[in-house]
Amino acid sequence: MTVKKKLKPVINAVICAACGECAETCPRYAISIPCGVRATIDYSRCAGCGACAAACPASAIKMEEV
Repeated sequence: MTVKKKLKPVINAVICAACGECAETCPRYAISIPCGVRATIDYSRCAGCGACAAACPASAIKMEEV
């Protein structure tokens, strides 16, 4: 039996440009950009799908194992 690993997105605050692409792409509205500084993730809403990481033009979001 294969166990599927759960992933979560992690944002690198140093390279996040707060462009909003990740927030627009997230199907569960788990990402916001408060005060236009950097993206933040509400993990209680996040499904770990990786859409945000794929959409990020700065590659500031990486999917990591939980």
